[in-house]
Amino acid sequence: MNKALVLFSGGQDSTVCLAWALQKFDAVETAGFDYGQRHAAELTARPRILAQLRSGFPQMAKKLGADHLLPIDTLKAIGGSALTDQVAIAMGANGLPTSFVPGRNILFLTLAAALGYRRGIADLVGGMCETDFSGYPDCRNDTVQSTAKALSLGLAQEIRIHTPLMWIDKAQTWQLARALGGESLVALIVEETVTCYQGDHTNRHDWGYGCGQCPACELRAAGYAKFKSAGA
Repeated sequence: MNKALVLFSGGQDSTVCLAWALQKFDAVETAGFDYGQRHAAELTARPRILAQLRSGFPQMAKKLGADHLLPIDTLKAIGGSALTDQVAIAMGANGLPTSFVPGRNILFLTLAAALGYRRGIADLVGGMCETDFSGYPDCRNDTVQSTAKALSLGLAQEIRIHTPLMWIDKAQTWQLARALGGESLVALIVEETVTCYQGDHTNRHDWGYGCGQCPACELRAAGYAKFKSAGA
């Protein structure tokens, strides 16, 4: 059976990637990571999204398997990021946003590959993107595919990492969601997914919930506006 493991955070990008995997693979499992992030909004969104995919999308539901939530306190212990500590979101002296969590995606992919090894899954799916992003170096294609090569060597089996959003912008991500699940999936993403760095789920915008001011909200809002102006 052709199986995949999706790195599923509860955000917009990982939800689109999950829908993509459910179209491409025979069976799909999901993995989330509790790494000591400042807010739990994404973590609490994950079960809501999965439940709605199971109840409202029958073609996806029949392929959707087990969900795994892995606890990681190491990134919180290292600290220093606006996503783990009370640090203002700004551009750092090193040219990267203070929201950068060093090594996060590499660690996530390593743990997902280890979980996949135990589950008999060699295909990983992640929402990394270097077209329309905050500049994180571990979101770049070279980083992701180099990690796949290292994991393949370290596990003595080929590990394939699929990144369906790598070369598309946020407007195209909204378009992909509609192509995969119609307006129902777009509505689910608007209503339930969490992208905001502040974890704000009280302020409702046409593109969903969020503070509307952090870089993640700005990217999501701009992409949605472009998506709608294109005739959505």
